[in-house]
Amino acid sequence: MIKSKKGQSAGLITGLVFGIASLVIAVIIAFVIVATLSDADLLTAGRETSTVVNETSAWANQTGYSLAEIAADRQDYTITAMWSEDSGLYNLTMPVANYSVTAGGVVRNATVIEQDNVSISYTYVTQADEEYSTDLLTGNFTEGVDNVSGKVPTVLLVGAIVLILGILALLVGVWSKMNMGSGI
Repeated sequence: MIKSKKGQSAGLITGLVFGIASLVIAVIIAFVIVATLSDADLLTAGRETSTVVNETSAWANQTGYSLAEIAADRQDYTITAMWSEDSGLYNLTMPVANYSVTAGGVVRNATVIEQDNVSISYTYVTQADEEYSTDLLTGNFTEGVDNVSGKVPTVLLVGAIVLILGILALLVGVWSKMNMGSGI
């Protein structure tokens, strides 16, 4: 049995277990803090809603058309109206059921009929710099934890090897003390 001095850790296993437990607890606390701040919507006051009227030379087909006002800090695209061309005029209103818009601002035709030349009116929301930065930080934080959690098996393997080598060193020490008095 290994005796430890008063106030010191009892050994390698205890240190390894407490180290990993501390890391897990710190990550959980950090997740709670970041998630709470992100979900509180404290930074949404700087959002601006913009409108684009009659964006022409667009199309509505299965491949998709990217709206002109797409940017990383923009979101919540909503098509307010869409017209297809007839004899040089954009006068045929397309029903809402005929198209959809993705969160990334890509318009797709929901029907078999493809429209090569349409005019689109839509709105979108631009995030304030603070909100956009916070969203990026939250994504980077999650990605960073994913990267670290991918390394945990390696850390545990190194810890297990150190533990095994420590036990072997202890056994060799005990064995050498036992052989000292044997007279061989």
